[in-house]
Amino acid sequence: MTAVVFIHGTGVREPGFSALTGRVAAGLTALRDGLRIVPYYWGGTHGATLGAGGASLPPQGAARGLADAPAGPDGGDDTAAAWSALYADPYAELALAAVGAERSGERPPGSVPPEQKLQAQLAALAAQGDAPAAELGPGLARATTDLASHPLLGPAADALDPDDLAALAARSLTARLIADALDADTPLVPVGDTRDAVAVRLGEALGAPPRGAERGLRSLVLRTAGSAASRAVLRRRRALTEAAHPAAGDILRYLSRGAAVRADLRTLVAGLEPPVVLVGHSLGGIIALDTLISRPLPQVRLLVTAGSQGPFLYESGSLPSLEHPAPLPPHVPDWLNLYDPRDLLGYCGAELFPGRVTDVAVDSRQPFPAAHSAYWTNPAVYRHIADRLP
Repeated sequence: MTAVVFIHGTGVREPGFSALTGRVAAGLTALRDGLRIVPYYWGGTHGATLGAGGASLPPQGAARGLADAPAGPDGGDDTAAAWSALYADPYAELALAAVGAERSGERPPGSVPPEQKLQAQLAALAAQGDAPAAELGPGLARATTDLASHPLLGPAADALDPDDLAALAARSLTARLIADALDADTPLVPVGDTRDAVAVRLGEALGAPPRGAERGLRSLVLRTAGSAASRAVLRRRRALTEAAHPAAGDILRYLSRGAAVRADLRTLVAGLEPPVVLVGHSLGGIIALDTLISRPLPQVRLLVTAGSQGPFLYESGSLPSLEHPAPLPPHVPDWLNLYDPRDLLGYCGAELFPGRVTDVAVDSRQPFPAAHSAYWTNPAVYRHIADRLP
């Protein structure tokens, strides 16, 4: 029986770790019978903590007075850049539509406000709870209620036809759910196909024609993508800093005091029957690579890294176990390295270690940083791993 040791990345803590491990186990066992999935939860024992309760964090409002600086798209295609803007501000598109409205302030007697129909549909959607967008996690009912009472909904309804308004509302709800998940530092972010399917489903529930939830996304959002994202980041500076500290702290702590993490992983592997596969995400891939380089582990037949910075640390002279240009030791097993071209934390190793590393690109259709957390909801990732399991 092949044992697959899953090693999580930076900032992952319970209960997120159990959810992540369960997803990885489900993805692999669906493609290969007889696997034993063994989690290595190093974050609980060796992860960084703020010993003084966050005294080093900037005080609330420290960013006040800074001028907004326009930020460009994330470097991917137009759709990814547009979604990136909506993750930063799920109401950005609503605001853009409202700008083009020409509301007179008075309506003919007996006329129905154009937003009223959508508000009724939003209320019906909220009554269904989180089920219509279950793939994106909890919060749909709350997001739907918030959108129905948004002050810009009426002006936007004056500017758009009902189909376009329903599609816009669906995109706003979808972006809100993913943005909430990113703010909560969830280790699982859905791939773009799942996101788009939910947006279409919600759009149809709100009255948009089939596939209508995708219409107009790029043209309406991209014009102000940079400024919307910049304002959102400044508004949430402390929240973002607080959310980031486990991840940043984990990296620094590992690079300075990583011996205990590697020792525990060696002990775990030593107790397993071969063949063993190490699967590491982000910093987990660095931990696995360092452990294999520093001492032979003959039970391990395959190393899999996803969104890992190991090759970059090696090339920059920062990998603890091996300094460039020293070659990869012969005892290191075959290495499959998965990376998303939009994941700015994913690097390639084939040119650094010719014949020892297989780089495979996987596309989640998500912008960064969502792309860095979307590997484990991407079916292609599991197919590539399953094809190479011993």
